[in-house]
Amino acid sequence: MSTDNNETNEHLRRRRKPENPDARKTLVGMAMADIEELSAEIIELNENETEIPAIVQGKTPAARLVPVTKPRRESEPAFLPYSPTNILSTGLTSSYIEELCLKHLFQGGGLRGNDLVSRIGLSPVIIEEVMEKLRRNKMVEITGSTGAGIGRSNMVWHLTNLGHDYISRILDRDMYIGPAPVPIKYYLQAVNAQTIRSNALRKDDLEPHFTDLVLRPSVFDAIGPAMNSGKALFFYGPPGNGKTAICERMTACFGGDIFIPFSVLVDDFVIKIFDENLHQPVSLSSDPNEPVLDRRWVKCRRPMVVVGGELEMSDMDLNYSEQVKYYEAPIQLKANNGMLLIDDFGRQRISPKELLNRWIVPLESEVDYLAMHTGKKLEVPFDVFVVFSTNLNPKDLVDDAFLRRVRYKLEVIRPDEGLFMEILRKECLKQRIPWSPDMVDYLVEYHYKRVKRPFNACEPRDLMSQVVDLSNYRGHEPVLQKEIIDKVVTNYFIKF
Repeated sequence: MSTDNNETNEHLRRRRKPENPDARKTLVGMAMADIEELSAEIIELNENETEIPAIVQGKTPAARLVPVTKPRRESEPAFLPYSPTNILSTGLTSSYIEELCLKHLFQGGGLRGNDLVSRIGLSPVIIEEVMEKLRRNKMVEITGSTGAGIGRSNMVWHLTNLGHDYISRILDRDMYIGPAPVPIKYYLQAVNAQTIRSNALRKDDLEPHFTDLVLRPSVFDAIGPAMNSGKALFFYGPPGNGKTAICERMTACFGGDIFIPFSVLVDDFVIKIFDENLHQPVSLSSDPNEPVLDRRWVKCRRPMVVVGGELEMSDMDLNYSEQVKYYEAPIQLKANNGMLLIDDFGRQRISPKELLNRWIVPLESEVDYLAMHTGKKLEVPFDVFVVFSTNLNPKDLVDDAFLRRVRYKLEVIRPDEGLFMEILRKECLKQRIPWSPDMVDYLVEYHYKRVKRPFNACEPRDLMSQVVDLSNYRGHEPVLQKEIIDKVVTNYFIKF
Protein backbone atom coordinates (compact mmCIF):
# COMPACT_ATOMS: atom_id res chain seq x y z
CA MET A 1 0.00 0.00 0.00
CA SER A 2 1.04 3.57 -0.56
CA THR A 3 2.08 5.74 2.39
CA ASP A 4 -0.98 7.97 1.87
CA ASN A 5 -3.37 5.02 2.10
CA ASN A 6 -1.61 3.66 5.20
CA GLU A 7 -2.04 7.04 6.89
CA THR A 8 -5.70 7.19 5.86
CA ASN A 9 -6.44 3.70 7.21
CA GLU A 10 -4.67 4.43 10.47
CA HIS A 11 -6.72 7.61 10.79
CA LEU A 12 -9.93 5.63 10.20
CA ARG A 13 -9.02 3.07 12.86
CA ARG A 14 -8.42 5.83 15.37
CA ARG A 15 -11.88 7.21 14.60
CA ARG A 16 -13.59 3.86 14.89
CA LYS A 17 -12.16 3.20 18.33
CA PRO A 18 -11.39 6.56 19.99
CA GLU A 19 -9.17 6.42 23.05
CA ASN A 20 -11.72 8.48 24.95
CA PRO A 21 -15.12 6.73 24.88
CA ASP A 22 -16.86 10.03 25.61
CA ALA A 23 -15.51 11.50 22.38
CA ARG A 24 -18.22 9.80 20.32
CA LYS A 25 -21.12 12.13 20.92
CA THR A 26 -24.15 12.16 18.64
CA LEU A 27 -22.30 11.46 15.40
CA VAL A 28 -22.51 8.17 13.55
CA GLY A 29 -18.99 6.97 12.81
CA MET A 30 -17.15 10.17 13.72
CA ALA A 31 -16.57 12.12 16.92
CA MET A 32 -16.80 15.91 17.15
CA ALA A 33 -13.07 16.05 17.80
CA ASP A 34 -12.48 14.45 14.41
CA ILE A 35 -14.51 17.13 12.64
CA GLU A 36 -12.49 19.82 14.38
CA GLU A 37 -9.34 17.99 13.30
CA LEU A 38 -10.57 17.91 9.71
CA SER A 39 -11.36 21.61 9.88
CA ALA A 40 -7.78 22.26 10.90
CA GLU A 41 -6.56 20.13 7.99
CA ILE A 42 -8.73 22.13 5.59
CA ILE A 43 -7.10 25.41 6.59
CA GLU A 44 -3.68 23.94 5.83
CA LEU A 45 -4.56 22.85 2.27
CA ASN A 46 -2.68 24.63 -0.45
CA GLU A 47 -3.50 25.17 -4.09
CA ASN A 48 -1.15 22.39 -5.20
CA GLU A 49 -2.83 19.73 -3.08
CA THR A 50 -3.62 16.77 -5.35
CA GLU A 51 -5.48 14.48 -2.92
CA ILE A 52 -8.09 16.15 -0.76
CA PRO A 53 -10.21 14.41 1.87
CA ALA A 54 -13.71 13.53 0.73
CA ILE A 55 -15.11 15.64 3.55
CA VAL A 56 -13.83 18.69 1.72
CA GLN A 57 -12.92 18.79 -1.94
CA GLY A 58 -11.45 21.90 -3.52
CA LYS A 59 -11.89 23.74 -0.19
CA THR A 60 -15.68 23.45 -0.56
CA PRO A 61 -17.75 20.73 1.09
CA ALA A 62 -17.96 17.62 -1.06
CA ALA A 63 -19.32 15.31 1.62
CA ARG A 64 -21.04 16.23 4.83
CA LEU A 65 -21.19 14.50 8.18
CA VAL A 66 -24.46 15.36 9.88
CA PRO A 67 -24.97 15.18 13.66
CA VAL A 68 -27.81 12.74 14.26
CA THR A 69 -29.76 11.17 17.06
CA LYS A 70 -30.54 7.46 17.24
CA PRO A 71 -32.36 5.85 15.61
CA ARG A 72 -31.16 7.84 12.60
CA ARG A 73 -33.77 9.61 10.54
CA GLU A 74 -33.60 9.21 6.78
CA SER A 75 -33.64 12.99 6.42
CA GLU A 76 -30.38 13.24 8.36
CA PRO A 77 -27.82 11.03 6.62
CA ALA A 78 -24.46 10.42 8.23
CA PHE A 79 -22.71 10.94 4.91
CA LEU A 80 -23.73 13.27 2.12
CA PRO A 81 -21.55 13.46 -1.02
CA TYR A 82 -21.77 16.85 -2.70
CA SER A 83 -21.28 17.10 -6.44
CA PRO A 84 -17.69 18.10 -7.31
CA THR A 85 -17.50 21.43 -9.10
CA ASN A 86 -14.10 21.04 -10.75
CA ILE A 87 -11.68 18.32 -11.79
CA LEU A 88 -9.55 18.69 -8.67
CA SER A 89 -12.53 18.05 -6.40
CA THR A 90 -13.34 14.74 -8.11
CA GLY A 91 -10.15 13.24 -6.71
CA LEU A 92 -9.35 12.02 -10.23
CA THR A 93 -6.76 13.23 -12.70
CA SER A 94 -7.78 15.10 -15.82
CA SER A 95 -6.22 12.38 -17.99
CA TYR A 96 -8.30 9.66 -16.30
CA ILE A 97 -11.56 11.52 -16.98
CA GLU A 98 -10.46 12.15 -20.57
CA GLU A 99 -9.84 8.45 -21.13
CA LEU A 100 -13.21 7.57 -19.59
CA CYS A 101 -14.97 10.00 -21.92
CA LEU A 102 -13.19 8.47 -24.91
CA LYS A 103 -14.21 4.96 -23.83
CA HIS A 104 -17.85 6.01 -23.57
CA LEU A 105 -17.69 7.54 -27.05
CA PHE A 106 -16.13 4.33 -28.35
CA GLN A 107 -18.91 2.25 -26.81
CA GLY A 108 -21.81 4.53 -27.65
CA GLY A 109 -20.72 5.96 -30.98
CA GLY A 110 -21.91 9.53 -31.33
CA LEU A 111 -23.07 10.86 -27.97
CA ARG A 112 -24.65 14.15 -27.00
CA GLY A 113 -23.07 16.12 -24.24
CA ASN A 114 -25.86 15.44 -21.78
CA ASP A 115 -25.52 11.70 -22.52
CA LEU A 116 -21.87 11.85 -21.47
CA VAL A 117 -22.83 13.73 -18.32
CA SER A 118 -25.42 11.07 -17.47
CA ARG A 119 -23.12 8.13 -18.21
CA ILE A 120 -20.08 9.43 -16.34
CA GLY A 121 -21.89 11.05 -13.42
CA LEU A 122 -19.83 14.26 -13.33
CA SER A 123 -21.14 17.79 -13.71
CA PRO A 124 -21.62 19.40 -17.15
CA VAL A 125 -18.93 21.96 -16.31
CA ILE A 126 -16.32 19.23 -15.77
CA ILE A 127 -17.32 17.23 -18.86
CA GLU A 128 -17.33 20.37 -21.00
CA GLU A 129 -13.81 21.27 -19.86
CA VAL A 130 -12.54 17.75 -20.58
CA MET A 131 -14.22 17.46 -23.98
CA GLU A 132 -12.95 20.85 -25.08
CA LYS A 133 -9.40 19.74 -24.29
CA LEU A 134 -9.92 16.52 -26.26
CA ARG A 135 -11.27 18.54 -29.18
CA ARG A 136 -8.22 20.81 -29.17
CA ASN A 137 -6.02 17.69 -29.20
CA LYS A 138 -8.04 16.40 -32.19
CA MET A 139 -9.25 13.29 -30.35
CA VAL A 140 -12.93 14.17 -30.80
CA GLU A 141 -15.04 16.31 -33.08
CA ILE A 142 -18.48 17.91 -32.99
CA THR A 143 -20.97 16.88 -35.66
CA GLY A 144 -23.96 18.92 -34.53
CA SER A 145 -24.91 21.58 -32.03
CA THR A 146 -27.87 23.53 -30.74
CA GLY A 147 -27.65 25.90 -27.79
CA ALA A 148 -24.64 26.76 -25.70
CA GLY A 149 -22.91 24.60 -23.11
CA ILE A 150 -22.53 20.86 -23.26
CA GLY A 151 -24.91 20.11 -20.43
CA ARG A 152 -27.73 22.16 -21.96
CA SER A 153 -27.30 21.39 -25.66
CA ASN A 154 -27.54 18.69 -28.27
CA MET A 155 -23.92 18.81 -29.28
CA VAL A 156 -22.96 15.41 -30.67
CA TRP A 157 -19.42 14.17 -30.14
CA HIS A 158 -17.57 11.54 -32.18
CA LEU A 159 -14.10 10.03 -32.02
CA THR A 160 -11.71 11.14 -34.72
CA ASN A 161 -9.31 8.75 -36.42
CA LEU A 162 -6.66 9.88 -33.96
CA GLY A 163 -9.09 9.21 -31.11
CA HIS A 164 -9.78 5.70 -32.41
CA ASP A 165 -6.06 4.94 -32.52
CA TYR A 166 -5.60 6.24 -28.99
CA ILE A 167 -8.59 4.42 -27.50
CA SER A 168 -7.33 1.05 -28.74
CA ARG A 169 -4.25 1.47 -26.52
CA ILE A 170 -6.40 2.53 -23.56
CA LEU A 171 -8.66 -0.52 -23.84
CA ASP A 172 -5.64 -2.82 -23.82
CA ARG A 173 -4.96 -1.51 -20.32
CA ASP A 174 -8.42 -0.87 -18.90
CA MET A 175 -11.85 -1.70 -20.35
CA TYR A 176 -13.94 -0.21 -17.53
CA ILE A 177 -16.80 1.83 -19.02
CA GLY A 178 -19.21 3.20 -16.46
CA PRO A 179 -19.70 6.07 -14.02
CA ALA A 180 -16.49 7.74 -12.91
CA PRO A 181 -14.97 5.92 -9.93
CA VAL A 182 -14.45 7.38 -6.47
CA PRO A 183 -10.91 7.43 -5.02
CA ILE A 184 -10.45 4.79 -2.34
CA LYS A 185 -9.77 7.50 0.26
CA TYR A 186 -13.29 8.88 -0.15
CA TYR A 187 -14.82 5.43 0.08
CA LEU A 188 -12.99 4.70 3.34
CA GLN A 189 -14.36 7.90 4.84
CA ALA A 190 -17.88 7.11 3.67
CA VAL A 191 -17.84 3.61 5.20
CA ASN A 192 -16.56 5.03 8.47
CA ALA A 193 -19.22 7.75 8.54
CA GLN A 194 -22.06 5.32 7.76
CA THR A 195 -20.86 2.60 10.13
CA ILE A 196 -23.24 -0.11 11.22
CA ARG A 197 -21.46 -0.34 14.57
CA SER A 198 -23.01 2.71 16.20
CA ASN A 199 -26.52 1.79 17.30
CA ALA A 200 -28.67 2.17 20.37
CA LEU A 201 -31.57 -0.09 19.38
CA ARG A 202 -34.23 -1.06 21.89
CA LYS A 203 -36.93 -3.67 21.76
CA ASP A 204 -39.46 -1.04 20.69
CA ASP A 205 -37.26 -0.26 17.69
CA LEU A 206 -37.11 -3.91 16.63
CA GLU A 207 -40.67 -5.13 17.11
CA PRO A 208 -42.33 -3.09 14.29
CA HIS A 209 -40.12 -4.88 11.74
CA PHE A 210 -41.23 -8.34 12.94
CA THR A 211 -45.00 -7.88 13.12
CA ASP A 212 -45.59 -10.59 10.51
CA LEU A 213 -43.63 -13.15 12.55
CA VAL A 214 -44.58 -14.83 15.81
CA LEU A 215 -41.46 -14.86 17.97
CA ARG A 216 -40.57 -15.57 21.56
CA PRO A 217 -39.44 -12.50 23.55
CA SER A 218 -36.08 -14.23 24.08
CA VAL A 219 -35.34 -13.79 20.37
CA PHE A 220 -35.40 -9.98 20.68
CA ASP A 221 -33.27 -10.18 23.83
CA ALA A 222 -30.62 -12.02 21.82
CA ILE A 223 -30.56 -10.18 18.51
CA GLY A 224 -30.95 -6.66 19.96
CA PRO A 225 -27.66 -6.57 21.91
CA ALA A 226 -25.88 -8.31 19.04
CA MET A 227 -27.05 -5.67 16.56
CA ASN A 228 -26.01 -2.87 18.90
CA SER A 229 -22.54 -4.35 19.14
CA GLY A 230 -22.20 -4.81 15.38
CA LYS A 231 -20.41 -8.09 16.11
CA ALA A 232 -21.20 -11.45 14.58
CA LEU A 233 -24.22 -13.58 15.49
CA PHE A 234 -24.51 -17.36 15.24
CA PHE A 235 -27.99 -18.82 14.58
CA TYR A 236 -28.51 -22.55 14.95
CA GLY A 237 -31.49 -24.86 15.19
CA PRO A 238 -33.69 -27.18 13.15
CA PRO A 239 -34.65 -26.08 9.61
CA GLY A 240 -37.87 -24.27 8.88
CA ASN A 241 -38.15 -22.29 12.10
CA GLY A 242 -37.43 -18.73 11.04
CA LYS A 243 -33.67 -18.21 11.08
CA THR A 244 -33.57 -16.75 7.58
CA ALA A 245 -36.86 -14.86 8.08
CA ILE A 246 -35.46 -13.19 11.19
CA CYS A 247 -32.28 -12.20 9.37
CA GLU A 248 -34.20 -10.69 6.46
CA ARG A 249 -35.93 -8.29 8.84
CA MET A 250 -32.90 -7.38 10.93
CA THR A 251 -31.29 -5.18 8.28
CA ALA A 252 -34.24 -2.79 8.25
CA CYS A 253 -33.85 -2.31 12.00
CA PHE A 254 -30.53 -0.52 11.57
CA GLY A 255 -32.33 2.30 9.78
CA GLY A 256 -31.01 5.02 7.56
CA ASP A 257 -30.12 4.84 3.90
CA ILE A 258 -26.50 4.91 2.84
CA PHE A 259 -24.47 6.02 -0.19
CA ILE A 260 -22.58 3.37 -2.15
CA PRO A 261 -20.19 4.26 -5.00
CA PHE A 262 -20.56 2.61 -8.37
CA SER A 263 -16.84 1.88 -8.22
CA VAL A 264 -13.63 2.93 -6.48
CA LEU A 265 -10.18 3.61 -7.89
CA VAL A 266 -7.02 2.07 -6.42
CA ASP A 267 -3.70 2.71 -8.19
CA ASP A 268 -5.48 3.27 -11.52
CA PHE A 269 -7.40 -0.01 -11.12
CA VAL A 270 -11.19 0.08 -10.83
CA ILE A 271 -13.08 -2.02 -8.28
CA LYS A 272 -16.82 -2.26 -8.95
CA ILE A 273 -18.80 -1.96 -5.71
CA PHE A 274 -22.42 -1.30 -6.65
CA ASP A 275 -24.30 -4.46 -7.57
CA GLU A 276 -27.83 -4.10 -8.94
CA ASN A 277 -28.59 -7.64 -7.76
CA LEU A 278 -27.70 -6.88 -4.14
CA HIS A 279 -28.18 -3.16 -3.58
CA GLN A 280 -31.60 -1.49 -3.51
CA PRO A 281 -31.47 2.13 -4.76
CA VAL A 282 -33.86 4.69 -3.29
CA SER A 283 -35.04 7.91 -4.88
CA LEU A 284 -33.24 11.14 -4.16
CA SER A 285 -35.08 14.23 -3.05
CA SER A 286 -36.55 16.35 -5.84
CA ASP A 287 -36.45 19.47 -3.66
CA PRO A 288 -34.62 22.17 -5.66
CA ASN A 289 -33.38 23.64 -2.39
CA GLU A 290 -31.48 20.45 -1.57
CA PRO A 291 -27.77 20.36 -2.48
CA VAL A 292 -26.73 18.74 -5.75
CA LEU A 293 -25.21 15.35 -4.95
CA ASP A 294 -22.35 13.47 -6.55
CA ARG A 295 -23.91 11.02 -9.01
CA ARG A 296 -20.97 8.65 -8.69
CA TRP A 297 -22.70 7.51 -5.49
CA VAL A 298 -26.01 5.63 -5.29
CA LYS A 299 -28.35 6.15 -2.36
CA CYS A 300 -29.41 2.67 -1.22
CA ARG A 301 -31.04 0.74 1.57
CA ARG A 302 -28.53 -0.77 3.93
CA PRO A 303 -27.46 -3.92 2.09
CA MET A 304 -28.25 -7.46 3.09
CA VAL A 305 -26.05 -9.89 1.20
CA VAL A 306 -27.11 -13.54 1.46
CA VAL A 307 -24.85 -16.39 0.43
CA GLY A 308 -25.57 -20.08 0.84
CA GLY A 309 -24.20 -23.38 -0.32
CA GLU A 310 -22.85 -21.80 -3.52
CA LEU A 311 -20.23 -19.78 -1.60
CA GLU A 312 -16.63 -20.37 -2.66
CA MET A 313 -13.35 -18.96 -1.39
CA SER A 314 -12.97 -16.85 -4.55
CA ASP A 315 -16.20 -15.00 -3.69
CA MET A 316 -14.36 -13.42 -0.75
CA ASP A 317 -11.43 -12.14 -2.81
CA LEU A 318 -11.03 -9.38 -5.36
CA ASN A 319 -11.98 -10.86 -8.71
CA TYR A 320 -9.76 -9.45 -11.46
CA SER A 321 -10.85 -10.15 -15.01
CA GLU A 322 -8.08 -10.43 -17.59
CA GLN A 323 -10.69 -9.74 -20.27
CA VAL A 324 -11.99 -6.39 -19.00
CA LYS A 325 -9.00 -5.39 -16.84
CA TYR A 326 -10.86 -4.34 -13.70
CA TYR A 327 -12.01 -5.88 -10.40
CA GLU A 328 -15.34 -7.05 -9.06
CA ALA A 329 -15.63 -6.44 -5.32
CA PRO A 330 -15.97 -9.47 -3.01
CA ILE A 331 -19.20 -10.09 -1.13
CA GLN A 332 -18.00 -8.57 2.16
CA LEU A 333 -17.02 -5.32 0.44
CA LYS A 334 -20.46 -5.12 -1.17
CA ALA A 335 -22.02 -5.76 2.24
CA ASN A 336 -20.14 -2.93 4.00
CA ASN A 337 -22.41 -0.79 6.22
CA GLY A 338 -24.92 -3.62 6.13
CA MET A 339 -25.40 -7.28 6.88
CA LEU A 340 -23.86 -10.47 5.50
CA LEU A 341 -25.82 -13.67 6.06
CA ILE A 342 -23.93 -16.95 5.64
CA ASP A 343 -26.99 -19.15 5.22
CA ASP A 344 -26.85 -22.94 5.42
CA PHE A 345 -23.47 -22.65 7.09
CA GLY A 346 -21.61 -25.93 6.80
CA ARG A 347 -23.06 -26.80 3.40
CA GLN A 348 -20.73 -24.62 1.32
CA ARG A 349 -18.39 -25.95 -1.33
CA ILE A 350 -15.52 -25.09 0.99
CA SER A 351 -15.08 -26.66 4.42
CA PRO A 352 -16.34 -24.83 7.52
CA LYS A 353 -12.75 -24.65 8.77
CA GLU A 354 -11.58 -22.84 5.62
CA LEU A 355 -14.47 -20.42 5.81
CA LEU A 356 -13.94 -19.68 9.49
CA ASN A 357 -10.22 -19.16 9.04
CA ARG A 358 -11.00 -16.59 6.34
CA TRP A 359 -13.26 -14.61 8.71
CA ILE A 360 -11.33 -14.79 11.98
CA VAL A 361 -9.15 -11.73 11.40
CA PRO A 362 -11.88 -9.44 9.97
CA LEU A 363 -14.30 -10.37 12.76
CA GLU A 364 -11.71 -9.51 15.39
CA SER A 365 -10.03 -6.43 13.90
CA GLU A 366 -12.87 -4.99 11.76
CA VAL A 367 -10.33 -4.73 8.93
CA ASP A 368 -10.00 -6.98 5.89
CA TYR A 369 -7.01 -7.51 3.60
CA LEU A 370 -7.57 -8.09 -0.10
CA ALA A 371 -4.89 -9.19 -2.55
CA MET A 372 -4.60 -7.40 -5.89
CA HIS A 373 -3.21 -9.20 -8.92
CA THR A 374 -0.18 -6.91 -8.76
CA GLY A 375 0.79 -8.44 -5.42
CA LYS A 376 -0.33 -5.42 -3.40
CA LYS A 377 -2.37 -5.98 -0.23
CA LEU A 378 -5.31 -3.63 0.07
CA GLU A 379 -6.53 -2.82 3.58
CA VAL A 380 -10.26 -2.06 3.69
CA PRO A 381 -12.81 -1.63 6.50
CA PHE A 382 -14.87 -4.65 7.49
CA ASP A 383 -17.98 -2.77 8.60
CA VAL A 384 -20.31 -5.74 8.30
CA PHE A 385 -22.75 -7.36 10.69
CA VAL A 386 -22.11 -11.04 9.97
CA VAL A 387 -24.71 -13.71 10.74
CA PHE A 388 -23.97 -17.41 10.48
CA SER A 389 -27.06 -19.58 10.19
CA THR A 390 -27.08 -23.36 10.26
CA ASN A 391 -29.38 -26.30 10.89
CA LEU A 392 -26.42 -28.59 11.54
CA ASN A 393 -24.96 -29.40 14.94
CA PRO A 394 -22.60 -26.51 15.86
CA LYS A 395 -20.22 -28.95 17.58
CA ASP A 396 -19.56 -30.55 14.20
CA LEU A 397 -18.77 -27.22 12.54
CA VAL A 398 -16.90 -24.83 14.80
CA ASP A 399 -14.20 -24.87 17.44
CA ASP A 400 -13.80 -22.85 20.62
CA ALA A 401 -11.56 -20.26 18.96
CA PHE A 402 -14.31 -19.35 16.51
CA LEU A 403 -17.05 -19.30 19.15
CA ARG A 404 -15.01 -16.84 21.21
CA ARG A 405 -15.00 -14.43 18.27
CA VAL A 406 -18.70 -14.86 17.60
CA ARG A 407 -19.89 -13.50 20.90
CA TYR A 408 -23.61 -13.86 20.36
CA LYS A 409 -25.34 -17.21 19.78
CA LEU A 410 -29.02 -17.91 19.45
CA GLU A 411 -30.74 -21.26 19.22
CA VAL A 412 -33.94 -20.95 17.20
CA ILE A 413 -36.06 -23.78 18.54
CA ARG A 414 -39.29 -25.29 17.24
CA PRO A 415 -42.54 -23.67 18.36
CA ASP A 416 -44.67 -25.32 20.99
CA GLU A 417 -48.34 -26.04 20.30
CA GLY A 418 -49.52 -22.61 21.46
CA LEU A 419 -47.02 -20.75 19.31
CA PHE A 420 -47.76 -23.01 16.35
CA MET A 421 -51.49 -22.23 16.64
CA GLU A 422 -50.76 -18.49 16.74
CA ILE A 423 -48.61 -18.74 13.61
CA LEU A 424 -51.38 -20.70 11.92
CA ARG A 425 -53.97 -18.09 12.89
CA LYS A 426 -51.83 -15.32 11.38
CA GLU A 427 -51.37 -17.26 8.17
CA CYS A 428 -55.10 -17.84 7.81
CA LEU A 429 -55.69 -14.12 8.26
CA LYS A 430 -52.94 -13.27 5.78
CA GLN A 431 -54.17 -15.71 3.13
CA ARG A 432 -57.85 -14.93 3.74
CA ILE A 433 -58.82 -18.37 4.91
CA PRO A 434 -61.76 -18.40 7.39
CA TRP A 435 -60.55 -19.48 10.81
CA SER A 436 -62.09 -22.76 11.95
CA PRO A 437 -61.06 -23.86 15.47
CA ASP A 438 -62.47 -27.36 14.94
CA MET A 439 -60.52 -27.92 11.73
CA VAL A 440 -57.33 -26.52 13.27
CA ASP A 441 -57.73 -28.88 16.21
CA TYR A 442 -58.21 -31.70 13.72
CA LEU A 443 -54.99 -30.77 11.89
CA VAL A 444 -52.98 -30.65 15.10
CA GLU A 445 -54.45 -33.81 16.65
CA TYR A 446 -54.47 -36.16 13.64
CA HIS A 447 -51.50 -34.92 11.64
CA TYR A 448 -49.09 -33.87 14.39
CA LYS A 449 -49.79 -35.38 17.79
CA ARG A 450 -50.94 -38.86 16.73
CA VAL A 451 -48.10 -39.33 14.27
CA LYS A 452 -45.61 -37.65 16.65
CA ARG A 453 -44.65 -35.04 14.07
CA PRO A 454 -42.75 -32.04 15.48
CA PHE A 455 -44.06 -28.52 14.90
CA ASN A 456 -42.04 -26.27 12.58
CA ALA A 457 -42.68 -22.56 12.15
CA CYS A 458 -42.69 -22.65 8.34
CA GLU A 459 -45.41 -25.28 8.05
CA PRO A 460 -48.50 -23.11 8.70
CA ARG A 461 -47.49 -20.86 5.79
CA ASP A 462 -46.78 -23.79 3.47
CA LEU A 463 -49.89 -25.77 4.36
CA MET A 464 -52.23 -22.78 4.08
CA SER A 465 -50.69 -21.88 0.71
CA GLN A 466 -51.58 -25.38 -0.49
CA VAL A 467 -55.12 -24.91 0.82
CA VAL A 468 -55.40 -21.78 -1.33
CA ASP A 469 -53.89 -23.54 -4.36
CA LEU A 470 -56.19 -26.55 -4.07
CA SER A 471 -59.26 -24.36 -3.54
CA ASN A 472 -58.40 -22.24 -6.58
CA TYR A 473 -57.96 -25.41 -8.64
CA ARG A 474 -61.41 -26.61 -7.59
CA GLY A 475 -62.97 -23.23 -8.26
CA HIS A 476 -64.13 -22.20 -4.77
CA GLU A 477 -63.03 -19.89 -1.98
CA PRO A 478 -60.31 -21.20 0.36
CA VAL A 479 -61.79 -23.11 3.28
CA LEU A 480 -60.58 -25.50 5.97
CA GLN A 481 -62.23 -28.90 5.65
CA LYS A 482 -61.08 -32.35 6.73
CA GLU A 483 -60.81 -33.64 3.19
CA ILE A 484 -58.77 -30.59 2.09
CA ILE A 485 -56.52 -30.76 5.16
CA ASP A 486 -55.85 -34.46 4.56
CA LYS A 487 -55.03 -33.78 0.93
CA VAL A 488 -52.56 -30.94 1.52
CA VAL A 489 -50.85 -32.82 4.36
CA THR A 490 -50.36 -35.83 2.06
CA ASN A 491 -48.92 -33.54 -0.64
CA TYR A 492 -46.61 -31.74 1.77
CA PHE A 493 -45.10 -34.38 4.04
CA ILE A 494 -43.11 -37.40 2.93
CA LYS A 495 -43.96 -40.74 4.51
CA PHE A 496 -40.98 -42.67 5.83
